[in-house]
Amino acid sequence: MKTALVCGAGGFIGGHLVRRLKREGFWVRGVDLKFHDYAESEADDFVVGDLRDPYFVRQVIDRRFDEVYQLAADMGGAGFIFTGENDADIMHNSATINLNVLDAAYKRAIRRIFYSSSACMYPAYNQEDPDNPNCAEDSAYPAQPDSEYGWEKLFSERLYLTYARCRGMEARVARYHNIFGPEGAWTGGREKAPAALCRKVAAAANPGEIEIWGDGLQTRSFLYVDECVEGTLRLMRSDFAGPVNIGSDEMVSINQLAALIADIAGKRIEVKHIPGPQGVRGRNSDNRLIQSSLGWAPSQPLRTGLERTYAWIERELRSNNAR
Repeated sequence: MKTALVCGAGGFIGGHLVRRLKREGFWVRGVDLKFHDYAESEADDFVVGDLRDPYFVRQVIDRRFDEVYQLAADMGGAGFIFTGENDADIMHNSATINLNVLDAAYKRAIRRIFYSSSACMYPAYNQEDPDNPNCAEDSAYPAQPDSEYGWEKLFSERLYLTYARCRGMEARVARYHNIFGPEGAWTGGREKAPAALCRKVAAAANPGEIEIWGDGLQTRSFLYVDECVEGTLRLMRSDFAGPVNIGSDEMVSINQLAALIADIAGKRIEVKHIPGPQGVRGRNSDNRLIQSSLGWAPSQPLRTGLERTYAWIERELRSNNAR
């Protein structure tokens, strides 16, 4: 039986990844600072602990695993990343986790390890035009991420690739673009745009009004979590190291995203634009490299994933209100 370690298994993407690995017959150990908020983990062994602690990391990486996935990070949506209040925690916590996990894996002679980077590492100067952002993989330098979160991701990409180059490991690096879906944060300040807007629309009257930060003309693309897991596994098991984008190239404005969710909900929703953190003006996954290297592209439109996500968040909201 093959074995896998998933760091960040109590998180959104990590929880879905554990489920997929179990379906494939892996024995899975999940590790996180907490248990999953919305689902019981399917991991064979789930260990709660702090990956910032090198002693704890050596305890959980106590053997050779066939596949190691490092998704653990201090992260959240725009309301967490762009205020500046959390920058020291973001930089310190995530960098420490990566330094500990990668070195412990190397010392256990683990060959192959996956690292989840982020589109936030792309230069802000290439993302000023909401209609024509440049997020091709080779556009990463000269570096100028728009947040400390992006700077840490860029540093950690280089960390993993240097262990591959200098210490004989096989690192696989993906740049995730706005992953969404059920069983992710939808309230509390760390949620991202699709979940936040699903929550706002679900809570609104019909007809009703919701608030959006900024003018809503900023653009993004959003990838459903099952697609993300598929792309991740293909990269991990390929001979291609990356870094490579894993995202959708179906770009929409935040206003368009809100309108699409309102249509799914069957509600007439007016949008009120208010001041708030927004990030770059435009971002879209450039999928040319992953298509040519792995033959992979998302298989479903944005709306399909949003329908599933909205239904889940609506249930969560009703359940919370009933308590």
